Amino acid sequence: MEIEAIEELIESNIEDADATVSRPRTVDEDHEDDHYAAVVVSPAFEGESLVQQHQLVYDALGDHMTTDIHAMELKTYTPEEYAALDE
Repeated sequence: MEIEAIEELIESNIEDADATVSRPRTVDEDHEDDHYAAVVVSPAFEGESLVQQHQLVYDALGDHMTTDIHAMELKTYTPEEYAALDE
């Protein structure tokens, strides 16, 4: 699955989300290696537990989590939390 398609799914299914997806491991063409990492920032995460935030992302990805994506390393933030990282 293309990185841009994953970002689009997340951004279109979570309110005001900004998603940055990458491949944290070197792709091994001889093995299925559909591992991704995502940083997702959205006001929709406000008041939600970390588990609930991650569930919102998994829900946004739908069936792709069982067909096209083997693993997804997630970091989720509200806009305020993300801005505080630079301080």
